[in-house]
Amino acid sequence: MSTTPAPPAGPRLFRAPRLRAASRADWAQLVRFCVVGSTGYVVNLVVFGLLVHVADAHHLPAAVGAFAVAWSCNFVFNKYWTFRRHRLSAVHQAARYLAVSLAALALNLVILDLLVQAELPRLLAQATAIAAVTPVNFLLNRRWSFR
Repeated sequence: MSTTPAPPAGPRLFRAPRLRAASRADWAQLVRFCVVGSTGYVVNLVVFGLLVHVADAHHLPAAVGAFAVAWSCNFVFNKYWTFRRHRLSAVHQAARYLAVSLAALALNLVILDLLVQAELPRLLAQATAIAAVTPVNFLLNRRWSFR
C-alpha cells in the first residue's frame, strides 16, 4: 500500500503550484521572469502613458498598443534567459507565448476598465492590472509556452 499522496485531479496546466516542492532552480526562474517582467512593465507603462497622456488615446486601445511593444521584448528574453527552453522552434513558442499573453491581456483589459470606471487614475489602473495578471501569466507560460 502506497503512502504517497495522489496528484491533484485536473490538467497540470491549471493546478496550483506546490511551493514546498519548488527547487532552487524554480525560484531562480521565477526571479528571472520577474526581472524580464519588470522591464516589460516599465516599457508597457511608458508606452501606455504616452498614448493616454500625449496622444490622448482611450485607455483600452492604449493598453493594447503598450502590450504589443512590451510583448515583443519580453518573448525574446523569456525564451532565451528566463525559461531557457529551446526544443521548440521560436515560431512555435512565440505562438504559444502570444496565446498566453493575449489571455493575460484580456484579463488585464477587464481589470483596467473596472479600475478606470472606479475613477482610479489611468496609469495607476494599468499598473495595478498588469500586476494582478502576472502570476497567471507566469504559470501558464511556465507550464505551456516554455515547458
